[in-house]
Amino acid sequence: MEHVKTSEADGAAGHLRTAITSLELGEPATHRGLTVFPLTSGLTSSLRYMLLEEGLRRDLVTIREVSEGGSVPELAVENRAGRPVLIVDGEELVGAKQNRVANLTMLIPAKGTTIIPVSCVEAGRWSYSKRDFGVTNRVQNARGRAEKLGSVRQALRYSGSRRSDQGQVWDSIAEEAAALDAESPTGAMSEMFERHRDTLDDYAGLVEAAPDQVGAVFIVGGRRCGLDLFDQAATLAAFLPKLVRSYAIDVLGGKARQDDNSTDDDARALIRQVLAGSFDDHPGVGLGRDVGVVGEGVVAGALVADDTVVHLTAFGETSRRRSGGRSRQRHAGYRQRREALESRYRR
Repeated sequence: MEHVKTSEADGAAGHLRTAITSLELGEPATHRGLTVFPLTSGLTSSLRYMLLEEGLRRDLVTIREVSEGGSVPELAVENRAGRPVLIVDGEELVGAKQNRVANLTMLIPAKGTTIIPVSCVEAGRWSYSKRDFGVTNRVQNARGRAEKLGSVRQALRYSGSRRSDQGQVWDSIAEEAAALDAESPTGAMSEMFERHRDTLDDYAGLVEAAPDQVGAVFIVGGRRCGLDLFDQAATLAAFLPKLVRSYAIDVLGGKARQDDNSTDDDARALIRQVLAGSFDDHPGVGLGRDVGVVGEGVVAGALVADDTVVHLTAFGETSRRRSGGRSRQRHAGYRQRREALESRYRR
């Protein structure tokens, strides 16, 4: 078990609290069930890293299966660049034996190969489409990210593993795909986004990053909410369209009312929930430290490196949703599902 209590660990959690308390909420943009509040911060970052998309485009990064036979919950990332590469939680990796998403945010060291934890988002394929992986203009849908984050944080706390509840990931994709009339022969998450590409692009086009914006709070139908915070405005600008699509697909899937009347009280409540949660700390997969937060109606995870919060992602529910009494059901039966999944792997 990797959980530690050291001055370094306390420092990482402290830097996360400082970053959260520094946030300023801006005026929201609202479109058909999705409200997006911009976040700015007085903090600055001197970190130098490369986004995964750039590394792949410049042929400085290669992502492959860990072996010829492959392993569903992990991939190998070779970084030939002279600086770290940022892989963001939920970022979709397409190719090789099946499409995956990153289980958490990682800063991959320069000049080396790192094994990373991933989840499969294409249950019906286990054969090579090509030898390596690329990235897309999307991240995992928000509800799926929230569920995955919860199971990964739970596994990390109790067993030191960064594996998700893979069965839950597949079930969630199947449910959402059925609601969106976007089922594919291989059960690929990507089909949902491709089927509704034009509508999702409309959502993304209506939310433009401000020059100093480093994060956003997203509220879906006045019920479920999420937060993403980056250390630099350029990183936020690169990911904001992908994040907007990830929330909009849940609106289209019928998971939200489209007559959204969300207020800044809902956004501020999520920030307070994160601050009030229980923090835990673990060494990062690559550089930095993973800080998890679990509290009433909220789960969050952050990567902290060089005293800087590289990325924070959080998910919660508004008071209207919590009053419905369903907020505790999301991670029920995790251990039983995990045992069933391990049996499936062995077969």
